[in-house]
Amino acid sequence: MIKIVTIVGARPQFIKAAAVSRCLRNEFADRVTEILVHTGQHYDENMSKVFFEELDIPHPKYNLEISGGHHGAMTGRMLEAVERVLLEEKPDWVLIYGDTNSTLAGALAAAKLHIPVAHVEAGLRSFNLRMPEEINRIVADRLSTLLFCPTETAVANLAKEGVSAGVENVGDVMFDVALFYRERARKQSTALASLVLAEGAFALATCHRAENTDDPTRLAEIVSALAEISASLPVVLPIHPRTRKLLADSGLDKKLGNVKVVDPVPFLDMVALEQTARVILTDSGGVQKEAFFYGVPCITMRDETEWVETVEAGANFLVGANRAKIIDVFAAIQGNQCEFHGQSNLYGDGHAATAIAERIVGVAP
Repeated sequence: MIKIVTIVGARPQFIKAAAVSRCLRNEFADRVTEILVHTGQHYDENMSKVFFEELDIPHPKYNLEISGGHHGAMTGRMLEAVERVLLEEKPDWVLIYGDTNSTLAGALAAAKLHIPVAHVEAGLRSFNLRMPEEINRIVADRLSTLLFCPTETAVANLAKEGVSAGVENVGDVMFDVALFYRERARKQSTALASLVLAEGAFALATCHRAENTDDPTRLAEIVSALAEISASLPVVLPIHPRTRKLLADSGLDKKLGNVKVVDPVPFLDMVALEQTARVILTDSGGVQKEAFFYGVPCITMRDETEWVETVEAGANFLVGANRAKIIDVFAAIQGNQCEFHGQSNLYGDGHAATAIAERIVGVAP
């Protein structure tokens, strides 16, 4: 029996892990035991029993409850706690996702104990070392034995860094998730009704990255743009508690105009909103891709993106935190002046989770 310890710490990581965990339980139950570890990095009230039921995954065996503090302190505490779990569980593999501090701590703890690491979403690069996520993903990739890339671009990024052993383009597990949950969300979610929104007649916005929320000038530009858009199209903004506090502290919450600010929504409600929005405005990496999967034009309020394929396909527009650019692109989208010319299979065939599970089981020590 192969034992895998999966380390996650943020809601998007649980969503990605759900796809792989489901595959491990359904297809390899007689060969694999998976232990789920939640570092606690992102506290989210919506990550309750309902959240895990929606995703059809068991609650984590370990909740380390580590959050807050500067990056170094947080990662150090996680490293110590994850090491204790690994010493107790003695897994054959450690499975990590993405680019958070939890990802880095899991990779470091496993490597120091000589436990092979499998990294899902390997090879992503923004080429901006001011982003903590960029540092995390580079280190995690260098410590990993299996590097599961979501795109050929990611494979090429690793090749440029001299990393080729264990690298494979398996597709994107988020595409698996999008295919699996889209109809369930349409049937079960009541988000549109409760928020009084009409399908295809509203904008969905998210804003949480420190590069935007911690910079008063950038945040003011984004708020101004959303307020202007809300004058002509309803805008719903599910907002992280930290972003809400920063808006209140700066007085920008009073300048949001008609923007409908709501608490973070449950997973299936978010999927339903993403599918039915006229346009999505975001600084989230995951939401950019989900917009692409559902054929919704996306305005990305960042200076760069790891998901360059969506930009090249004409489905995603990088505007930074520039009010004028945001408004200009929004106007072009509203006027149907933006043409999507990409390929639907840029992120695989919807079976990335199966490929990942097969590789881990097939090459287990």
